[in-house]
Amino acid sequence: MIWEDPIYLWLLFLLPALIFGIWLKNRSIKKIQEKYFDKSVFEGLRKGYWSTGTAIKTILFISGLVFILVALAGPKIGTEVREVKRRGIDMLIALDLSASMNAEDVRPSRLEKAKFEINRLIERLKGDRVGLVVFTGEAYLQSPMTLDYSALRLFLEIVDTDQMPSSATDFKAAMETALSAFQSLEENSTEASKVLLIISDGEDHGQSYDEALTELTENSIAVYTLGIGSTEGTTIPLYEDQTGQLIGYKRDRDGKVVTTSLQRDALRQIASKSNGNYYEIERGNDGIDAFLARVDELEKGEFSSQEYADFKNQYQWMAALGLVCFVCSVMIPGYKKKN
Repeated sequence: MIWEDPIYLWLLFLLPALIFGIWLKNRSIKKIQEKYFDKSVFEGLRKGYWSTGTAIKTILFISGLVFILVALAGPKIGTEVREVKRRGIDMLIALDLSASMNAEDVRPSRLEKAKFEINRLIERLKGDRVGLVVFTGEAYLQSPMTLDYSALRLFLEIVDTDQMPSSATDFKAAMETALSAFQSLEENSTEASKVLLIISDGEDHGQSYDEALTELTENSIAVYTLGIGSTEGTTIPLYEDQTGQLIGYKRDRDGKVVTTSLQRDALRQIASKSNGNYYEIERGNDGIDAFLARVDELEKGEFSSQEYADFKNQYQWMAALGLVCFVCSVMIPGYKKKN
C-alpha cells in the first residue's frame, strides 16, 4: 500500500487527544452532578436515557473521522492495469566516431555538433522508438531501441572517439549492426517506418557496403545520411587529456599532418540506393531541420501496446465508510422509549 498525500495521516495522532478530551469533559460534568445534585433527580429528568447508545454514537463519530482522514491521505492498494498504445517510427542513429570527427571545421567539432543535433532530434520525437549505433572500423549498439529518451541522452553524452578501438570508418559494419538491431525487435511486423540515419563525414576506409545496403533495403529500412564537415579540408587537432590544451595535429605513418574533408558522394550514394535522402551540415549554424520535417511525414505504426500497472486508488471506500459512520452516529438514539 502507498499513499497519495501521507501528510494527512499525521492528523490521526490528534485523535487520542480528542478521545481524552471527551472523557475529561464527561468526567468533569459527572463530578459536578454528584456534588450539587442527587442522582435520582437526573434519573427523573432523563427518563429513558441510554448511556450505551451515547457511547456507540461517540465511537462511530471517532471512527468516521479516522476513515475520512485515511481517505484524504489517498490509499492506493493493489494494481490497476490499463492499455497504453503508442504510434511512431523505428529509428536507429549510426554515429561515426572516427578520428576525423574531431575536426573543428564545424564548431565546436564535427562530433559535438552531431551530438547537439541528435539531441534536437530526440526532443522532437513523440512516441518513436530510437536507438544508437556507434561505429568506426567496427560497430556497436550503444543503445538498443527505446522509448526512454532520457536514457538515450545518457548514452549519447558518453560517446567519444576514444572509446573505439579503430580510428578508420567502415559503413558496412554500421549497416550490419543496424540490420541486426532492427531484426531483433519483438514487434518487427508492424507498419511503422524503419529508418537508419547515418551521421558521418563520409570518409569510408572499409569494405564494400553494397551487400549490406541491399539487405537493409530488402527489409524495408530506409537509409538517410547526414554529412557533417566542410569540403575544403582541415586538420584534426589533438588535445591533452588533463588540461585540454592543444598539443598538435594528427599525423599519418609518414609523419605528415592528416587533413580531412566532407565526402558527399559516398553519403549521397548510400541514400539514393536505399529510398532515403542526403542532408548536410557544413557550418556551425546549420542543422538537421530538413530531416526533422521528413520524420514527421513518415508512416507511423502502432508498434507498442503494453500494459501499464499502477496502484489503484481506494480512497472512495474509506470516504464511504466514514460517511456511513457519521450517518449512523446521528441516527442512533440517545434515549429509549420505556413502556
